[in-house]
Amino acid sequence: MKGPYFFAKILLFGEYGIINDSMGLSLPFNHFKGSLITSKKRLDLLQLKSHKRVKSFINSLKLINSKVVSFDMDKIRNDIQNQIYFDSNIPQGYGVGSSGALVAAVYDRYAKNKINCLENLTNNKLLKLKLIFSQMESFFHGKSSGLDPLNCYLNLPILIKSSKKIESISIPSQNINGKGAIFLLDSGSAGKTASMVNLFMKNMKTDSFFKMIKDQFILTTNKCVQYFLKSNQKNLFMHLKKLSKLVFINFKPMIPDQFKDIWLKGINNDLYYLKLCGSGGGGYILGFTQNWIKAKNELKEFNLCPIYYF
Repeated sequence: MKGPYFFAKILLFGEYGIINDSMGLSLPFNHFKGSLITSKKRLDLLQLKSHKRVKSFINSLKLINSKVVSFDMDKIRNDIQNQIYFDSNIPQGYGVGSSGALVAAVYDRYAKNKINCLENLTNNKLLKLKLIFSQMESFFHGKSSGLDPLNCYLNLPILIKSSKKIESISIPSQNINGKGAIFLLDSGSAGKTASMVNLFMKNMKTDSFFKMIKDQFILTTNKCVQYFLKSNQKNLFMHLKKLSKLVFINFKPMIPDQFKDIWLKGINNDLYYLKLCGSGGGGYILGFTQNWIKAKNELKEFNLCPIYYF
């Protein structure tokens, strides 16, 4: 990769909730990254596949309202001729921002009068970026909050307090020697974001599901964000258990079948709690434990990756 690089992200809290004005907390995940590059050499199969994906995406930018953002179409046409592609190791369909990183890279490369990620980022600038990114990323998912590309673009933790108030923040420092951990569990297969989001939007049309989201899911998500930022482990894990239960009961299609038993086991034995990482249906699953060594042993048949210790 030649850079500039755009890194993956993890939406720690807020999946599905932020669509309905819950709080959200998104963190950079520098384990994966991607970069737009051009080549005059013959592309291999993976590069050619990426080129076609990027070409379709950047050609769609002309459909975005120019009052929101405009792009350098001459540069786009020139780059298409020079076989531009996204050189990335971010797994697609895993909930860690593969499309978000591409959107951020494309905005950085082609947007006119772009908002520089190094300048003073007021709430208005962040909201404008989020709006731009939501329209751009809708090419991939049909409906997007814009949060994933925003996090990938800024490479900073992002706190969404509401749909009208977001800010870059500092999160509590890790305790590398701590017993607890947040970890990723690899489901072994990619999820389909668009179909999962469409299912959620369909469910929101039913009174019982809508009421559950408004009265329980959003409130519990907000508490998890607040207690994580306060480093209040006792209350955080109390609400994580509630959140894991709510997801298990109400989001079953988003949980791969082979993980439903261990999901429920964690709720029952209180050794770990699982939640969706992104839209679900595959990809990564997020785990939280107060005893990483025991949880790792309990889940030893699965591929786990710790991302934060406390």
